[in-house]
Amino acid sequence: MKLSTLMKRGLAVGLVGAMAVGLVACGDKKDDANQSSANSDKAAASDVTLKFQQWWGVELPDGALDEICKGFTDETGIKIQLLSNPYADTKDQISNGAATKTMADVVGLDGAWVYDFAKQGAIANLTELMKADNYDTSQLGAEVQVDGATYMIPVANFPYPMFVNMDILEEAGIKEIPKTWTEFTAACKAITEKTDAAGWIIGLNEATPSGIQNCFMSWLWASGGSMLDESGKPALTDNDGLTKTTEYVKSLFDNGYVAEGTASKKESDMVQDFINGRVAFMFDSLAHCTMIREENPDLNAQVAKVPVMDDFNGTSGMDVANWGIGIAANSEYQKEAMQFVEYLLSPEVNAQLVELANAFPGNVNAKPDYSKTDELFQQCYELYQECTPINEFTGIPTSEELMKQFNQQFQLYLSGDTKTADDMLKATQDLWMPAFE
Repeated sequence: MKLSTLMKRGLAVGLVGAMAVGLVACGDKKDDANQSSANSDKAAASDVTLKFQQWWGVELPDGALDEICKGFTDETGIKIQLLSNPYADTKDQISNGAATKTMADVVGLDGAWVYDFAKQGAIANLTELMKADNYDTSQLGAEVQVDGATYMIPVANFPYPMFVNMDILEEAGIKEIPKTWTEFTAACKAITEKTDAAGWIIGLNEATPSGIQNCFMSWLWASGGSMLDESGKPALTDNDGLTKTTEYVKSLFDNGYVAEGTASKKESDMVQDFINGRVAFMFDSLAHCTMIREENPDLNAQVAKVPVMDDFNGTSGMDVANWGIGIAANSEYQKEAMQFVEYLLSPEVNAQLVELANAFPGNVNAKPDYSKTDELFQQCYELYQECTPINEFTGIPTSEELMKQFNQQFQLYLSGDTKTADDMLKATQDLWMPAFE
């Protein structure tokens, strides 16, 4: 009896063991099959090379963007060919690609370009691609949309504070960074009289008229003003704040406080003038912090809020630009391109990228460590917390064309061909309205 029971138990154990071995064998085969499939997918992906056109690589530390892209290749097998050029050149190359349907697979975008490229059918509908990939959009800090669909996702966010050359201020006998228009005018006067530098700089190059958004309108937004009405349409006329801003900026020109050659200057020219000590005040992207430090490590620079109207006591606005990302409509690798976009926006990679770029993250779950960043960034981060981020040119129709039209009318006002600020703003309003109809 006991022997029979032991035999039964032995048989049972043997059957269980055999079944376990069989299950393990099946599991091994299944794991092998999954691994084989993953390897096969990666091998197939290794035949894919995505071209990534952007200006980010120029503004990041040398080799930083290459390393980030290498991480994606190691993870997926998909190779990334970086096409890195200065901002203005990148816009021209992307525009040419849009016209000839040869746009790079993945493109860095400024929010001001999105409407035009979307309407041209040059960039892909990211809402559809994210939906197909079951991507969780709740982690995105923002999406730039046209007609209800997303065409650009901000990867990194850059405030535009006022950069200040403290050595020039000291030479001019200025004790504190100006906070109001009256103080700014007085500082520029002292700088012009006592130093070889100019007070302020603005780039008004018609080919790249970003000076209107990042320099001119910064004066208005800093004092809580707006160039649009509540419906999002132009409100340039009967706008007391904008009229005062236009008159004030012209007064800086009339008094000789603005660096010469503004009509031909691009943003990159402004930065070089500041780096080389030719100007005391510049409104510019914090993205250029690395460039400033590398090219002139001895420059005694600080950042501050843009000065406000003397009677303003509300929350100051701070211009913000993005390193946005989009996918070309002509790309044959849109699925793989979406993988790359998701990789750049993953919390860990996004945190790494914005730390290197001195920016704020596009993924709300990213946790960048700013403790080791440049002191200029830390100064700006504190200021940014006190301000309302704003850029009314992002996502509106024909944004760059509107800047060009404003620029042209403003230069007519500067030259005296247009007599008053109200006349200039009325002419600009008339030019802008068809884009919103």
